[in-house]
Amino acid sequence: MSIPAKRKIATVGGDGHIRLIEQPIPELQDGTVLVQVYASLVSPGSELRGGWRGLSQMRSKPNPEIKSRPFGYANAGVVRQVGKGVDRFNVGDRVCCMGGGYACHTDYAVAPHHLCVLLPKAVTFAQGAYGHLAATAMHALRRNSPQFGEYVAIVGLGLVGQLAAQFHKLSGCYVIGWDMINTRLEIAQRSGLDALVNTAVQDAPEATGLFTSGYGLDSAVMAFGGDGTDAFNTLQSCMKQAPDGPRNGRIVVVGKTTFNYNAATFNIDIRRSARTGPGYHDPQWEYGPDYPSVYMRWTTRTNLELCMRLISEGKLNVDALTTHTISLENVDQEISQILDEPDSILGVVFQCQRGDKTV
Repeated sequence: MSIPAKRKIATVGGDGHIRLIEQPIPELQDGTVLVQVYASLVSPGSELRGGWRGLSQMRSKPNPEIKSRPFGYANAGVVRQVGKGVDRFNVGDRVCCMGGGYACHTDYAVAPHHLCVLLPKAVTFAQGAYGHLAATAMHALRRNSPQFGEYVAIVGLGLVGQLAAQFHKLSGCYVIGWDMINTRLEIAQRSGLDALVNTAVQDAPEATGLFTSGYGLDSAVMAFGGDGTDAFNTLQSCMKQAPDGPRNGRIVVVGKTTFNYNAATFNIDIRRSARTGPGYHDPQWEYGPDYPSVYMRWTTRTNLELCMRLISEGKLNVDALTTHTISLENVDQEISQILDEPDSILGVVFQCQRGDKTV
């Protein structure tokens, strides 16, 4: 098929509106693939200032100092061209892609070959677009290193939190989810979490104590942005406690959460997890040869591949997270129709090609 000279790409600015612009398709370089994009996933916490609530507020109170910019970093589609040095893909392959600056909300994307993986036959483009966030949640699980049967709290049930909860369930943990948005709690319940706490109206330590039969949490994942000091302090009070008083356990921090802590945390292991696995943001790996698998079993790419396998086997349920499917061609109009209730929005998939029935 012929490749157009320009692509359409979504941009967002300080007025809260999403607009399509045209720009040249990036040049195919060594170690990259050109993908005709069929679906992309919005990660509101990192792509939109303040998430869907923030986007809605910007529309009523525009900020002209915020310049319009392309956004997005998770999509899926069909390989149309292959760069020199790429031997893992052929034209016509169905793939998911990830990476800031690469896997944008657009109809054509060029991405490094190690940030792309094949889609299993049973996985749709819309499901494949979850790859980046699924790999982020999987890496958080690996950073946590839970033991079978442990008690784990997931604080923040946005997309990454929902996926992290599912991964911890798959790993044999008992999982309690904390959030204050009913839509997210309802989705988490359908995804099979063991217990849920609406922190806006419930006493989280009391509910978590009942959930753990008084033992306390072994670990937790903080999966939200902004100031998390209050949430951290509450979590700390829920962790398992040694006979001489100190709280013990692990807290994994995903995303742009910040908090203050004091000497009382000295037996709690705080672990940062802000990537999809080793390799991401290493250009020599993204565009070039792989790390030796015998020494580095789980990279960003192998995490992505496992995520796609779990989706294909029905073990990771991303369909439950998609609340809206939006046409990229009419993106601003269709977003406007749902933005009056931003808390009802969770997973938003942009359909980037017309007439495709495999999205």
